Amino acid sequence: MRIAPVLAILVVGAAAGGGYAYWSQLQAARIPEGLARANGRIEVERVDVATKYAGRLAEVRVDEGAVVQKGDVLVRVDTTETLAQLAAAKAAVHRAHQSIARAQADVVLREAELKLAETELGRVVELVRTSASAPAELDRRTAQRDVAKAILESAKVAVEDANAATEAALAQVTQIEAVIADMTLKAPVAGRVEYRLAQDGEVVPAGGRVLTLLDLSDAHMTIFLPTGQVGRVELGSEARIVLDSAPEYVVPAMVEFVAADAQFTPKYVETANEREKLMYRVNLHIDPQLLQAYQGYVKPGMTGTAYVKINGAAAWPANLAPRLPNVP
Repeated sequence: MRIAPVLAILVVGAAAGGGYAYWSQLQAARIPEGLARANGRIEVERVDVATKYAGRLAEVRVDEGAVVQKGDVLVRVDTTETLAQLAAAKAAVHRAHQSIARAQADVVLREAELKLAETELGRVVELVRTSASAPAELDRRTAQRDVAKAILESAKVAVEDANAATEAALAQVTQIEAVIADMTLKAPVAGRVEYRLAQDGEVVPAGGRVLTLLDLSDAHMTIFLPTGQVGRVELGSEARIVLDSAPEYVVPAMVEFVAADAQFTPKYVETANEREKLMYRVNLHIDPQLLQAYQGYVKPGMTGTAYVKINGAAAWPANLAPRLPNVP
């Protein structure tokens, strides 16, 4: 006779316990006042290391996963043929310098000839004035002086041509040296090698990609917010990131970018209100110094939850205070 009341008490107790657990979950999932929450993923800028000129790869010095610093030599393209072209260009420079010397010597010679012609012309003028020489001799000496002057001008033009040829030869040397320098591929940024796309000895075309780097100093999380929230987000305001793979840590971030145009919600983003189809893309920037300290943890594609202030006066709750692992 007492079984029914006991069962009733148990049922009520169980219902109360389940209700309390559900209420606790709701409290844990509740978004603090003045904050917006959205799912997103970490994105890292990718930089391609590609050849400017076609050629055979002499050496690819790094493998996937290697950490490189800006300016490190990553790839060398074979320069045997280009070095031969450089030697020929330097020989052309030497010949051009010799041409300048010859042209300048010819100018000195022509100047002497002109001076002699002018001296002889002056003597004939004096002889004609005293009737000691025929006028025809004066005409001949005058013509000789004019020819010598024209030859001198031509010699000066030859010097200018030789100088121009030397400049062209030097420019050719500079161009070939630049090509050789471009055949040594250096890291444009500090980062980690994501993909190695070619091997030693392969022939690559101009613009052929050899490596892909992850710029570990430029990582951000991309999230999407509806119109009602994004209009209240201020550029430069604080944000927090909690990664699914490390929920015990809270990464500080900053609102770096808010898209000017709305778009449909991407497939991989879950929103609290499925009826809101148009969303705005927001980028949350992570401090480069923080990324430098924890570069071993930076991986593109990691998913997580982001919290953004939509009220500048809102305070961060204790569970969203920055918490980071110890620096290795």
